[in-house]
Amino acid sequence: MGSVNKVILVGNLGRDAEVRFTPSGAPVASFSIATTENWTSKDGQKQEQTEWHRIVLWGKQAETLQPYLVKGKSIYVEGRLQTRQWEKDGQKHYTTEIKADRIVLLGSGGRGGERGDRGDGGGYSEPMGQPAGAITDDDIPF
Repeated sequence: MGSVNKVILVGNLGRDAEVRFTPSGAPVASFSIATTENWTSKDGQKQEQTEWHRIVLWGKQAETLQPYLVKGKSIYVEGRLQTRQWEKDGQKHYTTEIKADRIVLLGSGGRGGERGDRGDGGGYSEPMGQPAGAITDDDIPF
């Protein structure tokens, strides 16, 4: 039997996307989005829990979408979970992030008209693949 590694999130950016380049020149954007769950407890108290999700976007789409990925912007993300490991000062570190395959900009939000925010709810929804060339964990600049 096969397996599935699929993540779908709708949330708000917690900071502007940051684009960096690997030593081989491949662009990679990183940003975090927040998802919030609201509910009422048994005793009638309103409850809220926010989860933060680290998103990584590779290739040309990272550069193209960066001006639109601003703090507060609501986005739809499809991708897959990916865990990376590295060693620093003799200690192993791990991070789990969502490697985005598809991003759709939702509604307005963000900073109004700054940084090219169109505010029309449009977005880039073409599936995104791995950039050309062999990318390894050593290429990730963060």
